[in-house]
Amino acid sequence: MKNYREKIYKYYSNISGRDLAPQTIEGFKSREPFFDKIINEYFPKDKNINILEIGCGYGSFGYFIQDRGYKNYIGIDGSASQVNEAQRLGINIQLDDLVEYIKKLNDKSVDLLIAIDVIEHFTKEELSDLVDDFYRVLKKGAKIITHQPNAESPFGNSIRYGDFTHELAFTRSSISQLFLSSGFESVKSYEDKPIAHGLKSKARRVLWDKMIRPIYKLALIVESGGVDKDIVLTKNFLTTIKK
Repeated sequence: MKNYREKIYKYYSNISGRDLAPQTIEGFKSREPFFDKIINEYFPKDKNINILEIGCGYGSFGYFIQDRGYKNYIGIDGSASQVNEAQRLGINIQLDDLVEYIKKLNDKSVDLLIAIDVIEHFTKEELSDLVDDFYRVLKKGAKIITHQPNAESPFGNSIRYGDFTHELAFTRSSISQLFLSSGFESVKSYEDKPIAHGLKSKARRVLWDKMIRPIYKLALIVESGGVDKDIVLTKNFLTTIKK
């Protein structure tokens, strides 16, 4: 029986109903504020660190990472159609099975591992084993940055079930359990709020902070009698994990 992932990933950019990659590099501009926020707030300042991005798609984040001066970046993706799109755009990423690629890496060889919209594609058993390998290949003090569907969000199911290849969604608690059980030192999660970089996005950010988020917190208080003030409610969330 053909693995459903192989069936879908093979033609990922064709069967999604839209073009996954823009026609030119200029099409990356809409993602620039998101990627710059991650680089500015969570990346080490040393531009010579070894960076590995798994499930990098057509390489949009890798483009900005290298454009911001980081010299030792490797991007891996298992979808031939995604890699073809990257090559069409002039971005050098590698076609490989990310699990097998990580298994071949030397111990303590990576300074920063990035998994944006990746870990939700694995079953619990697969992901637990993969996180053990993350721990093995990372140097002491190294970091992982992940971005994934938020099961605590009222909008979370639209992401969890928006892609047939999604297996999981996460909460702050469950993602902490996952990484701490593999030996990682700390796990911190953050809302993926609208990033204010123009009039429209500034308005969205104000509405989220002052109206939408308080309404959902109030609903949780009514339902459960209380709520963690730091609860993450955006449909996706970011997590940083330190070894």
